[in-house]
This record gives sequence, C-alpha cells and structure tokens, in this order.
Amino acid sequence: MTCGPTWVAIDAVRVISNISTGELGHIIASDLAKEGARTTLLEGPVTHHALLKKVKVLKFYYFDELFPLLVKELKKGYDIVIHLAAVADYQVKKSFKSKLDSSLRNLTLNLTPTRKIIEVIKTLSPETFLVGFKLEDRTLENGLRKKALRLIEKAGCDLVVANGATRQGYIAYVLDQEGKILSRDKKKEGLSKHLIQWLKQRT
Repeated sequence: MTCGPTWVAIDAVRVISNISTGELGHIIASDLAKEGARTTLLEGPVTHHALLKKVKVLKFYYFDELFPLLVKELKKGYDIVIHLAAVADYQVKKSFKSKLDSSLRNLTLNLTPTRKIIEVIKTLSPETFLVGFKLEDRTLENGLRKKALRLIEKAGCDLVVANGATRQGYIAYVLDQEGKILSRDKKKEGLSKHLIQWLKQRT
C-alpha cells in the first residue's frame, strides 16, 4: 500500500504538498493486517498518526523518494497493490538549492507535470492486482464513474475507489473494470470493510 501526501521541493526548506492526512490508508492497512494479510505500507509525511500492528511501514517524504521505493518493492512480487498516496501532480521545474530570501516581493515558480506513478505499476508487475484511487472535490456519481474508467484504461486498475466530499459529508464508491459500482460508503471504515471483501473474492 501507499498512503499520505508527497512533497516536491521549492528550495532547501520549502515544499509543495497537499492536505492528505493518511487516515484512510491507516484504516485499510490495519484492517488488512487483522485479516491476516502481510501488509507493507509506504507512508508519506502524514498528519494522522496510528499504531499499526503487524504492518511494515516504510517512510518517504518526497515524490522523488516514493517512485524508486515503490519500484524496489514491486520486485518482491506482491499479490495486491493499493495505491492510495496523494501523489503530487506537479513539481518545480528547477528547485532552488538554498533557502530563498523571505524578503522577495515576487516569486514565480515554473511547474511541470510529475510522472504518473500508477501508470507504471502494471508495467513493472503485470500479475499484481491493482487498486487505484480517484479523489475529487465534487462527487457527482456519473462524473466519478467516467474518471474512474479513464484511470482503469490508463493504468490497468482492477478496482478503483472514487471518493471525495459532498455537502453531506464523505462518500466513496468502489468500481470494477466495467465501471459497475460495487459499493457506496459514507464512512472510511465502511469503505475499508467493503474493499477488503471484494479483494478476498477477486484475488
């Protein structure tokens, strides 16, 4: 599993990140371990902290650390990869090696897209059952299904979890390769339970 945000450097002390807490990853990793799965968690700089029993945790902070760490782990032949990390979509084209002076009145950063890690997983480990995640800030069901199918097409995911927030709170859908919604949950704990049920059936 991967979870949490990734950093990309601006200068020697500043980064661009996102608001992923790592909570959902911790819930799923813990539930998997309780089910007897040998679980390795590649964990970014999370703000949610949990005591994960029987889970091997490997830390990373930067995008440039996650990619080689994941490649190294994939060589071990995992049955399932749950790619939940909120990976940075952009990085600074050329970060500054030293700390920028805070008195600067203007600063322009040239951002370029990062490599899509999820699209590499099946290439490196074709037999691995891949679960991808699609986080959106607007969770209209039809829109989520379209984006989930696009992720399946690009990355070869076997299942996709499309999740996000509505005015009523958290919502998550588990979808198969045909875009069929297998479950809907309004709590992260429920999502974890249903996802593991589907994994048991399909692997």
